[in-house]
Amino acid sequence: MKSVPGGARLLAGALAAALLLTGCGGGDGEGGQPGGTFSVALTEPDHLTPGNTTSAYSFKVLQGLFDPPVTLDPATGEVVHLAAESLTSEDQRVWTLKVRPGQTFHDGEAVTARSFADAWNAAAYGPNGWANNYYFANVEGYDALNPEDPDGDGPQEAPPPTADTLSGLEVVDDTTLRITLTAPFSQYPITLAYTGFAPLPSAAFEDPEAFDQAPVGNGPFAMDGEWRHNEGITLRRYEDYAGPRPAKADGVEFIIYASADTAFTDLQASGVDVVTSIPAARVPEASRLLGDRFLTAPSGSMDYLGFPTFDERFADPRLRRAISMAIDREAIVQAVYNGAYAPATSLLAPIVPGYRETACGEACTFDPARARQLLDEAGGFDGTLNLWFSNADPTYEQWMQAIANQLKDNLGIADVQFRKVPAADYLTTLADRTQDGPYRNNWQMDYPSAQNYLEYLWGPGNRMGWENEEFNALIQQAGSAESIEASIPLYQRAEDIAIAELPMTPLWNWQDQIGHSENVSDVTVNQYNGLLLLERVSVG
Repeated sequence: MKSVPGGARLLAGALAAALLLTGCGGGDGEGGQPGGTFSVALTEPDHLTPGNTTSAYSFKVLQGLFDPPVTLDPATGEVVHLAAESLTSEDQRVWTLKVRPGQTFHDGEAVTARSFADAWNAAAYGPNGWANNYYFANVEGYDALNPEDPDGDGPQEAPPPTADTLSGLEVVDDTTLRITLTAPFSQYPITLAYTGFAPLPSAAFEDPEAFDQAPVGNGPFAMDGEWRHNEGITLRRYEDYAGPRPAKADGVEFIIYASADTAFTDLQASGVDVVTSIPAARVPEASRLLGDRFLTAPSGSMDYLGFPTFDERFADPRLRRAISMAIDREAIVQAVYNGAYAPATSLLAPIVPGYRETACGEACTFDPARARQLLDEAGGFDGTLNLWFSNADPTYEQWMQAIANQLKDNLGIADVQFRKVPAADYLTTLADRTQDGPYRNNWQMDYPSAQNYLEYLWGPGNRMGWENEEFNALIQQAGSAESIEASIPLYQRAEDIAIAELPMTPLWNWQDQIGHSENVSDVTVNQYNGLLLLERVSVG
């Protein structure tokens, strides 16, 4: 049998230069005193059901409420078991998940193999419309739950599912779940660190809407009351938690802000204890005022500019490349982010195995003359160019304004307008393909793999409406490779195809910028998913 942690050491070697991000007392959970409560700044989530959100804002809360099967060690990237006691396979296609004994949900219900099967089936069942549906596409039986429209006329014409559970999920007994994939997938254990693979109790299916407002998890913290929309979410320590990461604090208060700028102002006034997204414009101020309470490290998050290729005005790759090459990434990073971010030169973040510093080449190089030539070859652009983004952070509008000015100056596109969408509605807007122009697309890495970027951002069902059979075939081949190392050249070939057609262009790589008050210590952010490890925080 192949042990998961042993295989995951490939990641540790590839990511040896990555940094553990801690502040005031280290990240080993030994500093400070147990008890007390602390507060964390948050942007309004979209959902609090693990299988039904891809929002980083939601994950900040769900990380405390739920234990998925595994997590990734924040220092090494190695797989660490959480809700799973073990995960093994002889052929990388059939996996056996053994559930850690003694776990209960916050309502006292036992966590069993059925808890995982029910949660995953609900996410995979097409008519439910859950956001993480596609994360289960590599499990046998997915197609029966998500039949495609044979005429290609759209999802509303698709025939009904012929099953409501994945045939590849077999509950062997209360502690054993057998998972059969459609093909061998060497990186499967890493994927199970994603919050969307968390188990769910029976309450989640009795009243899904009510559950979304007050989810019952299996993590170190439990909900204390319901989600108070646009105000806050309160968690309390779950005293019967039987997993490997018990909480040190008595509770966490998430304070929901409409602006990251306002959250940082509150941090200065001791109105909130932790801000995980300090606005770049205020980084010099944060560094000066907070001292060693200001933390920074490389991140797996990236910003992209997506193109709606389903709109014929953006169907020509030359037009998309023209827009990309008309953008001066370095100038925007300096002006908006004080140089804290780095211009992107790949579709992947630098901490991901397989990253190539010059992968994007000419397409990501600022060259106004070449950009104008490409635009002319594509037939130019007439009419209004709408730029879409959310209102979650003031920097989004700042860099969109900069891009608008550069497109006007470098491409002669005179009519550029802005479509600013409330943060809670933005992902739905993109999923529904409402955007009729280039749009901000952000990706916060779920796990350190090229697959996590390429398949979920450029693969089938992507927000751009882009399809390429050769790209999809390479992604499948890479997933079936005998090891993570063997998969990398295949993912790189797929990346080259996506760059050549450029349905979405990378802009810059993020850097985590966190600040905390004197009220807390042991503040640790996992660089592999960008999430604050709530259970480690000490109060006082």
